[in-house]
Amino acid sequence: MNTKGLLDQLFQQGSQLLSGNSGSGQSSGSGLGGLLSGKTGAALGGGALGLLLGSKKGRKMGGKILTYGGLAALGVVAYKAYSNYQQQQGAKVSQAEPQTIDRLPAPQAEQHSHAILRAIIGAAKADGHIDDRERELIDNEIARLTSDGQLQRWFDTELKKPLDPAEIAQSATTHEMAAEMYLASVLVVDEENFMERSYLAELARQLKLEPALKAELEQQARQAAA
Repeated sequence: MNTKGLLDQLFQQGSQLLSGNSGSGQSSGSGLGGLLSGKTGAALGGGALGLLLGSKKGRKMGGKILTYGGLAALGVVAYKAYSNYQQQQGAKVSQAEPQTIDRLPAPQAEQHSHAILRAIIGAAKADGHIDDRERELIDNEIARLTSDGQLQRWFDTELKKPLDPAEIAQSATTHEMAAEMYLASVLVVDEENFMERSYLAELARQLKLEPALKAELEQQARQAAA
């Protein structure tokens, strides 16, 4: 599966969402664009990402991550957070250079991408807003973005699964991957929503993030989303 390619395309759609253009190629008056139109009539479409996150979350996730390089930028922000954490901890943790997604060869980057996309889907479901009709629309958008049937089926399965932060956290096989998954989740959730805030806290616990690293990731996320 080429998860990285799909995730890159989703981030590109997010950039279109930020600019107010629908990634579906439809007008704001009907279809997917119409579904995502705000009360003022401004198109808040962003294709699958817009549907997955909802307009409010989609715009919050934007900032520097979507505007300056998408998935690669996520790795850069995670690298900065992890490096700052290492400096703060001194000799308490390994000082090896963090191997974030922007610094990995293709096979490892694909594994990280898979985990990050799973985290984004999980965070998007944290408020329970994705209903059957939205799932169908998302599936249609994913099918438009990739012809990989295996990846389409995996995405659909992830959407339909009961939300389980412990199961999602199992995808993190390295500390850097855990950091990237949490960073992506922080960028997606609405921390003013109790359900989403609770989900985020449990995900951090399941990822076994040190409090100092968790705080650094949240700080970097705030700066990245600015």
